[in-house]
Amino acid sequence: MTAIYTFDVFTSLDGFGGAGGDWTGYWGKQGPELLGHRLASYEGEQRMVFGANTYRLFVQMLAESSEDSDVRDPWVTRMWNLPTTVVSSTLGTSDRPDVTIAKGDAVDVVAQLKKDSDVPLRSHGSLSMNRALMAAGLVDRVQVTLFPVITGKTGLDPIFHGAEDFDLELIESRTLDGNIQELVYHPTLHP
Repeated sequence: MTAIYTFDVFTSLDGFGGAGGDWTGYWGKQGPELLGHRLASYEGEQRMVFGANTYRLFVQMLAESSEDSDVRDPWVTRMWNLPTTVVSSTLGTSDRPDVTIAKGDAVDVVAQLKKDSDVPLRSHGSLSMNRALMAAGLVDRVQVTLFPVITGKTGLDPIFHGAEDFDLELIESRTLDGNIQELVYHPTLHP
C-alpha cells in the first residue's frame, strides 16, 4: 500500500503563504477552534516531509521565539517532534532525533517514502518542493487553510506561483472560528 501524502498550507484569500508589514502569525485571525483542530490533525502517527529552506526557517523561528509565541503553539510543537524527512542536497546532519536528511531529488525521495512508509506523510509549507511533487502526481491531498485576509501589498510566498494546472476534487471542508476555511482537495493534473 502507498502512504497518503498531504500538502498542508496556510494562505490569504489572494494566495500568499505569509505577509510582511505589521501582520502577525496566522494573520492575527487564529482562535481556539483553529488551534484545537490543528493539534488534532497532528495527533496521529505520521511523518513530516520538509524541503531544506522550510526546515531551516522552522529551526530559526523556534530558536528566536519565546515560550508564549505563536511559533510554540501546541500543534507546532507536536509537528516539530514528529519523525521528519528533510529533502536537501545542502544540509549535512540534524541534531534532532528522528530527523533524516535525504539527499537527492524531492520527487524521487518522496516517491520512495510513499512506497516504504507505514504512516501517512505530511508537509507544512515547503512550497516549491510541493509544487514539484504535485506536478509529479505524488500529492494525494492539498489541505488549504484559508485566512480571511487580502495581502495584496504585503503578501509573501505566492503558494501556487509557477505551478502546473490542476483540477481539484473537494474531499472535506469546514469553518473554524467562524471565518477561517479549511478545504481539503484531491489534485489531478489538468490535461
